[in-house]
Amino acid sequence: MKYVLSIILLMFAGYEICRGQFAPDNSADGAEIILHTKTGDIFGTVLLPGSLQKKIPVALIIAGSGPTDRDGNNPMMKNDMYKKLATGLVKHNIATVRYDKRGIAASMEAGISEKDLRFENYVDDARQWIDLLKNDEQFSKVTVIGHSEGSLTGLLAAAESNVDEFISIAGPGRTADELLKEQLSSQPQAVRDYAFPILDSLKNDVVTKNILPMYAALLRESVQPYLISWFKYNPCEAVKKLNIPILILQGTNDAQVKISDAELLHKANPASKLILFENVNHILRKITGNTEANIASYGNSLLPIDNELINRVAEFILSN
Repeated sequence: MKYVLSIILLMFAGYEICRGQFAPDNSADGAEIILHTKTGDIFGTVLLPGSLQKKIPVALIIAGSGPTDRDGNNPMMKNDMYKKLATGLVKHNIATVRYDKRGIAASMEAGISEKDLRFENYVDDARQWIDLLKNDEQFSKVTVIGHSEGSLTGLLAAAESNVDEFISIAGPGRTADELLKEQLSSQPQAVRDYAFPILDSLKNDVVTKNILPMYAALLRESVQPYLISWFKYNPCEAVKKLNIPILILQGTNDAQVKISDAELLHKANPASKLILFENVNHILRKITGNTEANIASYGNSLLPIDNELINRVAEFILSN
């Protein structure tokens, strides 16, 4: 499974590449929304149903790792997964807000230098988005939807906020260092021999200098402090703290996060609801072909996301 490493590198390559008030225009693409923070403005998109005759629910979509923008894209691939999810939910009369993480795309100027960036920065941003939405009278409730790394971001932010519901999509159930080791396990022994001790050192708050160039995309010294801050959080411990409705969604054809991760989250909070989607991959597409078809989908924005997943998300939000 050499393509797994390619996906990991896509997550981290270009990390350094890394724009409230509502003014909805009800266009198909939504309207711009801005979160003002002490370290710069973070830009997003609010997508509303065409007619607002009463209060409606809103879902905050939190992106996964690397330089992933509000639509689910990065400089190396375009698939529009979050845009398609938002478009699907608005058809169920559910508003959505999705945003460019600080340092990414339109939120570039709010970026913190890579060596100073910490996982907690993203958690605090998500918490502020939640507060902004909770204070808007047009919304009846706020649901957080976290995808991949965004699941952990959302879990931690939800624990600090008055959020109404939480949805994890392809969210890891283990610490990030464990997940990275698993994703690297199919690589040659030389790769594992080099990377695993570094990951172990980062788990123990120790930075490794003089990283070999071929490993710089994942382990360069400037990104190691961020990895240290990320590795210390256990998603299962985080989900235990939530006393709100929780929905855990996982595709069976996900090359980055496994079914067992979803099961760990569910076991950690048995009050949650777990749904598996047959053949759905990490970017929410149903892929029945081989591994090449799976990785090819990461750069194909024309492929629809799984409609059943959209329906189950909407059903959960509207039923609570």
